[in-house]
Amino acid sequence: MRIAQVAPLAESIPPKLYGGTERVVSWLIEELVTLGHDVTLFASGDSRTSAKLVPVWPQALRLGRARSDPMAAQAALLEAVAQRADDFDVIHAHIDWLHLPLLSRFGVPFVTTPHGRLDLPGFKDVVRCFPAAPFVSISDNQRLPLPEAKWLGTVYHGLPVNSFVPRFKAAAIWRFSDD
Repeated sequence: MRIAQVAPLAESIPPKLYGGTERVVSWLIEELVTLGHDVTLFASGDSRTSAKLVPVWPQALRLGRARSDPMAAQAALLEAVAQRADDFDVIHAHIDWLHLPLLSRFGVPFVTTPHGRLDLPGFKDVVRCFPAAPFVSISDNQRLPLPEAKWLGTVYHGLPVNSFVPRFKAAAIWRFSDD
């Protein structure tokens, strides 16, 4: 399957420091590639992935110098996706709602995973404008502020299984005696 992954531009994929969403997106992409899918990542140019990278902005916005206008970067991101939309079987966006007016018009299947809070002012109003837009939640609780959205399912954020490798340090052994 030809899958486009549209990442936030705040951090690189994977993030160099902080970046929960970007880390989860990276894990998802790497697993999809491992499963044999043809994955294209739309992200900042300092991202590293085994997928095909479309660098829509030179450097992640949060650590970039000099500071860039985030709206200019988002416009470049949406334009890059628009130019290539027909190349994909599905487009998976991780950028909240910004892509909805664009992707709703292309006829290419898409899904949105919002990775943050949905109770922020305005989010519900935007989602109501796009009642057919499909969403995937990161928890069942995340859906509560937006029950009217078209929820397809829940994919919990998680860690790769190989992240759970026990590491033990040699422990001092304390012996007690009767003396």
